[in-house]
Parts: sequence; structure tokens; C-alpha cells
Amino acid sequence: MRAVVTVIGKDTVGILHKVSGICAEFNVNVIEVTQSVLQDMFAMIMLVDISKINADFAELVDRMDSLGKDLGLSIHTMHEDIFNSMHTI
Repeated sequence: MRAVVTVIGKDTVGILHKVSGICAEFNVNVIEVTQSVLQDMFAMIMLVDISKINADFAELVDRMDSLGKDLGLSIHTMHEDIFNSMHTI
């Protein structure tokens, strides 16, 4: 099982470190990362493996949301099933 994590906001030092640190705490493996800095705006998409997560997925979502609020970023964590359903007609 996988999930997609998106991060958008003003660029600061350590965003990737903090987001991937939460993944590590939850035993979530980062499979792929793409990121860009457009002038002073940071944008990142992560594909993560949640098959060995050590807590409820909702706890991961809440923790990422909390980090986003603390850093002034928009962090959205979406289960692969929801992501696929949204993009299938």
C-alpha cells in the first residue's frame, strides 16, 4: 500500500528532512521524491510505502497536517486508493 504526500509553501531549510523524519517515525518508506523551488516557493511530491506503518494511517495524516501548520506549509497526505479513485473515470 502506498500514499502520496504533497508539500507546498515558502522555501525554508529542512522541509524534506522534517517530512521524511515523520515518515521514519511511522516506519513509512519513501519510494520516490520530486521537488522544485520556484523563486521562493517550495513544491514536493513524495510517493511512500505505508505497508509497514506502525500506527493508524489517520495518525500519520494528522502529524503531517500539524507539521504543515507549524511550518506554514500545505502538507496533504492521501492514501493511494483515494488518489486512484479521484483520477479514474
